[in-house]
Amino acid sequence: MNNKPMIIIGAGASGLIAAITSAGAGQSVTLLEQNNKIGKKILVSGNGKCNIDNKHISPNRFHSQNPSFIEEVLGGYGFEVIEKFFTSIGLELIEDKEGKMFPMSLQASSVVEILEYEAKRAGVQIICDCAVISISKEANTFTLETSQGTKTCEKLLLASGSPAAPQLGGNDSGYHFATSMGHTLIPSHPSLVQLCSEESWVKGASGVKVAGIAKLYANGEYITEKQGDLLFTNYGISGLAILDLSREASTRLADYNYCELSLDLMPELSKEKLTNLLLNRIQKESTKPLTLWLQGVINKKLIHIILEQSKCKIKCEGDLNRKEVGKLVYTLKNLKLSINDTKGFKGAEVATGGINTTEINPQTMESKLVPNLFFAGEILDVDGDRGGFNFHFAWVSGLRAGKTS
Repeated sequence: MNNKPMIIIGAGASGLIAAITSAGAGQSVTLLEQNNKIGKKILVSGNGKCNIDNKHISPNRFHSQNPSFIEEVLGGYGFEVIEKFFTSIGLELIEDKEGKMFPMSLQASSVVEILEYEAKRAGVQIICDCAVISISKEANTFTLETSQGTKTCEKLLLASGSPAAPQLGGNDSGYHFATSMGHTLIPSHPSLVQLCSEESWVKGASGVKVAGIAKLYANGEYITEKQGDLLFTNYGISGLAILDLSREASTRLADYNYCELSLDLMPELSKEKLTNLLLNRIQKESTKPLTLWLQGVINKKLIHIILEQSKCKIKCEGDLNRKEVGKLVYTLKNLKLSINDTKGFKGAEVATGGINTTEINPQTMESKLVPNLFFAGEILDVDGDRGGFNFHFAWVSGLRAGKTS
């Protein structure tokens, strides 16, 4: 029995799995959670179904200023390790598209309730509504001032997350605790987040959803592109393709770059095929208004902006020619939308940046600066792609911290 008491701050994914692992090895563990219940982010993930992991784990699906740290943390901890852990506690997983894994119940509450049961069964003391105010260390003892009094321990794990989703308790308190003990912080920005635009036309297109490709440009330079849903909103644009490129947009907006999207609204058709499709639709004697003619191929809420951006002056179908069709085709495959902001941490699923990982041992998750101080999860400068990757890092870093703490 390890009698050195351990405190874990944050009962999210990484904190819970670390608590179970550590207590299961005989450690005395107290888990502090500022919310009135544990696992709030888990409960809302995957639209309430919990995209618990991804079958196709690779270091290139994660981001950090220190990529080698990711490789070392993930080494030997692929999806199979996490699957084995969950099946061992009675949670079966099923696969969805893109390798996304979910609990077989398709209920995030199953994940939280089973983790809570296992933590308590292992002897973990869980204290909710307990906000940590300050942390200090003298000799071998950490002293925590909390909303429920002073607490002490010899081992401390910061699994307190990031500023993302403040409505679920996300905040930067962990950053402050870590920096007060000498750690450095990589600036944090919203990621997996919707993008905002000041262009007035998006309000008129609000609610339109298309399968397309979004290309991101910053100060005129091509940055990246993603394919998937594009959803126009009254504030700008959302959809899976947008979430997937939002990390790059967010960091460049923070550097005051001019950001613009080029949207291909018909990626399934090449420029040539789309040109031929439109040319073959033209009836030369027709007086049908061009706005009505275009409704045969594109959502009518987008037509006025397509005509405006293409500078097509033709009013009726019969007057169209190859040159004017070329203008329409170019705009349908390169609709421009300037981006001036994101929906911020409130709209973000995760945050970039965090505690500098060069100061953390990737095998044990222990601080290289403060003995017996450990880190796990989103507090670190590691964020993953959409699709269960952020959960995977949380589970793995929590397992490592729990096994070695």
